[in-house]
Amino acid sequence: MLLPPKKLPRRTAKLRDPEGTRQSLLQAAFREVYRYGFQSAGIDAILAATNVTKGALYHHFESKEALGHAIIEEIVAEITKDRWLRPLQQREDENPIDALIGIVQAIPARPRDVKRGCPLVNLTQEMSLLDDQFRKRLERIFQAWQEGIASALRKGQQTGTVRRDLIPEETASFLIAMVEGYEVLAKNAQDAKVWNTGIKNIGNWLCSLRAPGNRKEG
Repeated sequence: MLLPPKKLPRRTAKLRDPEGTRQSLLQAAFREVYRYGFQSAGIDAILAATNVTKGALYHHFESKEALGHAIIEEIVAEITKDRWLRPLQQREDENPIDALIGIVQAIPARPRDVKRGCPLVNLTQEMSLLDDQFRKRLERIFQAWQEGIASALRKGQQTGTVRRDLIPEETASFLIAMVEGYEVLAKNAQDAKVWNTGIKNIGNWLCSLRAPGNRKEG
């Protein structure tokens, strides 16, 4: 008598692709954290979204906190790099004021983004006072972001396109504060118009940083 074929174990594909499994868990965890916050994010919901066992999750991430750290370092940090640092590097031969205005104008004002806000700010507000390891990782993102903008402004000062009287580091931190502030205001209002107003105001402010002789409307 022929025996029925043996059933393949569930999640075979995932077991054969450990890095794929890890990335699937990481992306599902980010979505869960972005939606509900880190403290309210459910491990069971992450497992259900990925069809992965709890044992497999803890094979890749030894704790929920380790999973949160990976979200910050591998997803949230990459969002900032993709949105700000890499575009600045790609446009390093351009007037940095024009580059920064273009970057700000490219930030999406989709209903989902307005409703949930900035993941970097969300985690900073939720976790900085609760967990120093979270705080330090988030701080490194802000520092890299600030230095990326400051570096572009310094180059602009050297080429004569950016005002020499400003302090690049302070100007960079003020820009970050304006961007994140308007994202918080838009989230609270649940209205993309608030962010669109912010884009206009930030662009006008950036234009004021041009060196004399380089002034033009944003």
